[in-house]
Amino acid sequence: MAATTKPQTTPRQGCEFVTDKQSADRYGVHKATIHRWVKEGNFPKPIKLGPNCTRWKLSDLEAWEKSQQEAC
Repeated sequence: MAATTKPQTTPRQGCEFVTDKQSADRYGVHKATIHRWVKEGNFPKPIKLGPNCTRWKLSDLEAWEKSQQEAC
């Protein structure tokens, strides 16, 4: 019997991913707004993890937040 690898249950620091809904909730906007911001070049680009799985790296969002604060 071949050994199986257990999936990673705890994300490594800097490798956490969030959905468009989680991103929208984080900023108090609609999911469509997140996608519009990406299209306009005003928000980090998502990462395509699979055919039906698009996510944003949390570290990218945190860097974007910092850049927004510095622009004020």
